[in-house]
Amino acid sequence: HVQLVESGGGSVQAGGSLRLSCAASGYTYSTYCMGYFRQAPGKEREGVASIDSRGVTSYADSVKGRFTISKDTAKNTVHLQMNSLKPEDADKYYCVADSAPCTLVIETVRYFPYSGQGTQVTVS
Repeated sequence: HVQLVESGGGSVQAGGSLRLSCAASGYTYSTYCMGYFRQAPGKEREGVASIDSRGVTSYADSVKGRFTISKDTAKNTVHLQMNSLKPEDADKYYCVADSAPCTLVIETVRYFPYSGQGTQVTVS
């Protein structure tokens, strides 16, 4: 049973930083593609970032240079460091996982079969 437990959301002023974490269990963590998508009420999901088993990362153009996804294999945890936050980054962020390899098409993370409960990010 795949389980993803998220933490780290909250409120921050524009220009500030937040770090999201996602603790994974129930599968061979190291072989999976992990990522984040975000979604606001009434809006479509937007792929944000992904990281593969080798640590290769992909990002949406809207967050490149500001967000960094990383993984701590020893702790089965993925982190999303978000810097220079903008009001348009305010959404609910979901950690996701897929047993298939990552692709370079970041929007595919929207359809990953395993998802956390989501954590809210507010930017004022």
